[in-house]
Amino acid sequence: MSTPEIRDIEAFIAVAETGGVSGAARRLGIAKSVVSKRVAALERSLGATLLLRAARAVTLTDRGRAYYERARIILASLDEAAGEVRDLQQSLSGLIRIAAPVSFGTLYLGDLMWPFLRAHPQLEVALDLDDRIVDLLGSGYDLGIRIGSMPDSSLIARVLADMPLVVCASSDYLARAGAPKSLEDLPAHACIGYAHLPAGQVWRFEGTRAGGEQVVRVQSRFVANNAELMRDAAVAGLGLLMVPEFIVAEHLRRGDLVRVLPQSPPVGKVLHALYPRDRQGSVRIRALVDHLAAALRPRPPWTVVEVD
Repeated sequence: MSTPEIRDIEAFIAVAETGGVSGAARRLGIAKSVVSKRVAALERSLGATLLLRAARAVTLTDRGRAYYERARIILASLDEAAGEVRDLQQSLSGLIRIAAPVSFGTLYLGDLMWPFLRAHPQLEVALDLDDRIVDLLGSGYDLGIRIGSMPDSSLIARVLADMPLVVCASSDYLARAGAPKSLEDLPAHACIGYAHLPAGQVWRFEGTRAGGEQVVRVQSRFVANNAELMRDAAVAGLGLLMVPEFIVAEHLRRGDLVRVLPQSPPVGKVLHALYPRDRQGSVRIRALVDHLAAALRPRPPWTVVEVD
């Protein structure tokens, strides 16, 4: 058996993570035939079958999965070692692939990152915005920005900021429908719902005792999969809205929207930075996360201060 070449290992890892030769070819920017040849060369050098090839799918053999787990970590370590050497010699350099929610990305993440990118002109960022929870590891991302709970233990999570939710509506809607005076009034109101919410249109509020929650099922007149469109529907007077404060901060300041039931705060969320465990030694990723955390302290820019 011969020693495998790194480019052959990279091709195999790309196939394993994207689920096929076509996806690997797109990621690597090479022809599908080249990917197939490199994977075949790797199998010959190892004397083992790593992939089971079918008409519509490629799956890992047991040996292939074991090899993938070790090889992925080793290649990532080599890449980070090279990046750290470059970073020690000059300003931060290299590519950071980031996944983030659409509305947070367009409203705030760009402004938070611009100073960092100006300070490090050799650094490159590829930012993908998607409100769905993406597979950071399988899709080849270095960093994820995510709002909510973090059930995936394979990722390292760092808290960037608290993400409070608010219930609000336009003055026009409240004049027509009346302002709710308690949580019990909410089911009678038209509400604006989030299409990606898995449990239906359920709103959760902080309870009166520690650790408790008050759950209210609301009636959604309008549902969308984009928070900015939901905000616009509320401004147009279509109903009550519950969203993270950053979505409606400017509209609350201008008076386009009015906070409802301030005495009953919704259960808040948390803004996290997530990265695979094999990226935790990356100087450039750590520097960017440190920058974002510092930029959001002591108070995130979207915080709306209520004036008595």
